[in-house]
Amino acid sequence: MSFGVYVHVPFCRHRCDYCAFATWTDRDHLVDAYLAACRRQVLEAAPDLPPVTSAFVGGGTPSRVPAAALLDVLAAVPFAPGAEISIECNPDDVTLELLAAYRAGGVTRLSFGVQSMVPEVLATLGRTHDPDNVRRAADAAHAVGLPFNVDLIYGAAGETLDQWSHTLDAAIALEPVHVSAYGLTVEAGTPLAADPARHPDDDTQADEYELATARLAAAGFDWYEISNWARPGHECRHNLLYWTEGEYLAVGCAAHGHRLGRRSWNVRTPERYLAAISEGRSPEAGAEALDPAARRVESLQLAIRTRTGVPASAVDPEVMAELDGLVATTDDRVVLTPRGRLLANEVAIRLR
Repeated sequence: MSFGVYVHVPFCRHRCDYCAFATWTDRDHLVDAYLAACRRQVLEAAPDLPPVTSAFVGGGTPSRVPAAALLDVLAAVPFAPGAEISIECNPDDVTLELLAAYRAGGVTRLSFGVQSMVPEVLATLGRTHDPDNVRRAADAAHAVGLPFNVDLIYGAAGETLDQWSHTLDAAIALEPVHVSAYGLTVEAGTPLAADPARHPDDDTQADEYELATARLAAAGFDWYEISNWARPGHECRHNLLYWTEGEYLAVGCAAHGHRLGRRSWNVRTPERYLAAISEGRSPEAGAEALDPAARRVESLQLAIRTRTGVPASAVDPEVMAELDGLVATTDDRVVLTPRGRLLANEVAIRLR
């Protein structure tokens, strides 16, 4: 059985203009206490956990906090042999020493927040990192023997197909084992939302997605989820838990978990999380349980995003005609075509 742990690290040096995650740039004085609280939460939960097959440390900027303290949190996790352990990194934070410490502490893969390899596009997104540091970070990962993912965003205002093509080529040249490419989305309350001139264009994003699909396939990356491509055998096991409704423990503020048919989410701020842990209370802010019928539909809507798709029985024969060109049937499974991936939500609402 697969079981995951998600650890949320909410500290950032700079908040990107499109970011709506629970992150803060003025809470660094809480780092040590926060990581100690995360470790305490894991230790208290550990006796009731099955062997953990994957862990993902996200944020925020996990690479901003001291490696030793972060690894202490992971050391408390009851990992199964051969577990996948991933950490998100800002390329500007990466050094050989940091990555060597991660590897010595059991980390098995990294995810670099690259977004673009074009300075003008990075500026439009409100990102501050240097593309040259991305190359140095990749070199460091290769030097210590840690495989890595490259996270990209397409659809920034003014981004041309040539610029996106350059980013794809530059990302492939880094020799990652995995590439994630996400269309820029406008989240309420962000600086991006307040600036309509920077909102993405749907047609441009569609063209960019199709280019990514072709370019990554030609470079030997297999598509396995709408926004994710991997070298054979290097799919992110932890992310697959989400798409297959697997179970995972939520550690840290604003983290979400899923156990025993129950979804939960923790209190949003680091201060409230610290208070809950220090007082011996659950950090949960809320939870929900889906009834079997709703759970079945949601399971199909998640599965259709992946390369394994859904059983043919999940699509009414009369509806198949409406989905012509958006789905294909293979071995009694219905999967999205490349065009269908652009309209995945339209397909998902027709599943039964």
